[in-house]
Order: sequence, then C-alpha cells, then structure tokens
Amino acid sequence: MIAADKRIELMTKLGEYMLSDEESWLVSKERAVIMNAWFTPFNIDLAAQGIAQSFLQKDKLEQWLGNYPMPAKSSKVGIVMAGNIPLVGFHDFLCGFMSGHELFLKLSSKDEVMLRHLVERLIAWEPELAEKIQIADRLNNCHAYIATGSNNTARYFEQYFSKYPHIIRRNRTSVAILTGDETDEELRALGKDVFTYFGLGCRNVTQICVPVGYDFSRLLEIFRAFNPMEHHKYKNNYDYHFAIYMLNRVPYLTNDSLLLVENDLPFSAVSVLHYRYYDDRKALIEELKNSSDIQTIVGRELTPFGTAQQPTLFDYADGVDIMAFLCSLK
Repeated sequence: MIAADKRIELMTKLGEYMLSDEESWLVSKERAVIMNAWFTPFNIDLAAQGIAQSFLQKDKLEQWLGNYPMPAKSSKVGIVMAGNIPLVGFHDFLCGFMSGHELFLKLSSKDEVMLRHLVERLIAWEPELAEKIQIADRLNNCHAYIATGSNNTARYFEQYFSKYPHIIRRNRTSVAILTGDETDEELRALGKDVFTYFGLGCRNVTQICVPVGYDFSRLLEIFRAFNPMEHHKYKNNYDYHFAIYMLNRVPYLTNDSLLLVENDLPFSAVSVLHYRYYDDRKALIEELKNSSDIQTIVGRELTPFGTAQQPTLFDYADGVDIMAFLCSLK
C-alpha cells in the first residue's frame, strides 16, 4: 500500500496538472468534447477546476483524511461510474485511491476519456499504481462495490452485488426553496444551480418551491442571462417539450429558453424547470430532507444559492460517507 503522504503528493500533483495547459491534458479534453456533445469546453473546464481547487489541495486532503482511520490492508473495490456530467465519478475514484484500496473502475462510455487519461497520468508518475488501479469492462472478484446508475440499473446492481459490502446509488436531483424576497443577485446565483451542465447533474436544481402567489416574471427575466439555446441539444429539448406542452395544453411560462411548469415531481427534463407551491417552509424542508429523491436543497440557511455544483470533499453523494465505508473494509 502506498503511504498516505505519497498519495496526497500524487493527488496534489494531479490537481496542478488539471489546471495546466499541458498538451496531453488539452488533447484529452478536446477528445471528451468530441465523444459527448453535452460536454462543452466550458463545462469540462468548470468541472476540472472545481475538482482541482476543492478536492486536490494538500491542506484540504490532509484535513479530510484526518477524519478517518486508514484500513490496515487494502481490499479490491469495484466502482461503476456514471457519466451524466464531466468527471462525475472522480470523487468515488479519489475516495478509493486515498483509502489505499486496489481499484477496478467501470467507466461510463459517456465520460471515459478524461478519467482514463488521468489514471494513465498517475501511473506514468508512479508505475507501482499499474497494479493498484485497473480500468475494466467487468468487475469480478472484488471485495466491495460502489455503483451509480438509474433506478432501473440500481435494481440489477442490488441483485448482482448483494453478497458483498456495497453502496448503490439511484436517481437523485436537487430543489430550491424560494421565499419571494430574494435579491437579483440570489436569483442570478440560482441560475447557476439550474443551468450549469445543462441541468444534467444530481446537484442541479430541477424544481423550485415557491409561496402561493409567487411572481415568476423577475426570475424568468434574470434567467435570460443564461443562454443555453446556443447549444443544439439543449435547443432540441426545449423545442420538443414546448411542442408537447402546446399540443397537450399544459400551462407553462417561458422566457424562450426555459419552460416553467407546475409539477410536484422534483425531476424535470432538460430545458424544463418544475415548480410547486408551499404554505409551511419548515414542513417543506423536513419533507425534502427525508426524501430519497433529493440530493441537496438550495435556499437561505440551506445550500447557498449558486453553490449546488460546488461540492467539497465532505459532500458525499446521497449523504452516504464513502470514505467511512471504504475505511471500514476488512
């Protein structure tokens, strides 16, 4: 097992690399854009910078690891990664690497290029890692598993990995609670939570909860500053759902780039933002906190506006402490 200080050194070096203009990294990012049309250069840089600055800093890594007793020996851990936004599986990889386990990674075809490149870069710096990190199509003979997928695939994961220690993740999304007296600055920040990564991440806000009588006009006007309609796949989604709502006479509001539709479901399609009314804010917060569908709640005294897609090392998906799980393996 590579010593913890050496693992920190390697991750810090990787963070510097992800912020660099080294040709090999630039080529990897360009290839990722070609492989997945949702992965724009802006979104890729946003994800890479967030990881490098929030995760891969020496002091932050040391503080984070100081909360966990490292396992005495390594286990074989299989990780099935999602691919909905750029580098979405990196935090799982980081947890596995920093806990000292042997990793078997099943990469998503939607987000394969950069993660593969970063693993190869680590192995080039530390050849010993070639036996510790493997990218595989099948995850056989592992001691534990972490798998992220849809509600449908999660059922298969549960069945397949039931005999082993495991963490299985399903569909999740995020919501915002508005009071009606938000400042323009707060609403602009909320726009980041809605539009970043085209709303494809589990930390993206796909539903807003508003008091009865809420006036949506200012919010829609402020959201005009975000211009996702320049992206053809987003525009296709908008045009499709606009036509569906028109044909089915579903009431909607729009600023010509986002469709606002009343719906109690927190999950919404790309280009659509659901809203629901509430009477009791405290009861609503309690309801949302107890929901297995909700990743984070944005609002005053909650996750601050504009930060939903800026997780820290301690912000574990589904609220399940992966490091505690990995460090408990025997």
